[in-house]
Amino acid sequence: MKIFSLPPNGVQALLFDMDCTLYTHDEYARTQIDLPVERLAQLQGKTFEQMKEEIAAFQKDWAESHDGKKISLGSTLMHFGISVEEIIRWREELYLPEKYLVRDDALRQALVQLARRFSLAVVTNNPVSVVVRTLSVLGVHDILQKIVGLDTLCLSKPHEKILREAAKLCGVPVEQCVSVGDRYDIDIALPLELGMGGILVDGVGDVYKLPDLIA
Repeated sequence: MKIFSLPPNGVQALLFDMDCTLYTHDEYARTQIDLPVERLAQLQGKTFEQMKEEIAAFQKDWAESHDGKKISLGSTLMHFGISVEEIIRWREELYLPEKYLVRDDALRQALVQLARRFSLAVVTNNPVSVVVRTLSVLGVHDILQKIVGLDTLCLSKPHEKILREAAKLCGVPVEQCVSVGDRYDIDIALPLELGMGGILVDGVGDVYKLPDLIA
């Protein structure tokens, strides 16, 4: 875990990324990349390996022309001609949190403690329906009911409007929010530019530590 910044005027809200932040499951995380790539390969009449190579080449070129930053899978799919609406449908159909995840009482305990002091929200590139299903399996949906998903604004992280919408849901200024996520370029870099705090985590084990960390 690395704390890049905390708001000097106090923390009012925590904005959590979901995948690989609120749970750690390598196989499920891998399916969320591979399954849409498989679908794209089928549409373009290519093999899965061919499609992976094309995507990797595009992402490499994109990073080189954007100071080494990484681009999200959703934005990558849009480059290959897939609309946001279609990406939403694919993810609702292909992603199966119920198959991989289980209730996490340690996560629940940490979030209960955090919710006593801060407004909490989830900010993710997955559709809201997938978020609700995931949080329900983890046993924390009743705590994390403020959600900004891909279908909320039809925008993919990182995007300023997404962060401002999450702050609005929490009822606090953007400058008193902290973004918590596992990818610096997607979850942390833009929040820092907007004056938010940023905490980079290596997985849900780091989230367990947040109640003691943010004192």
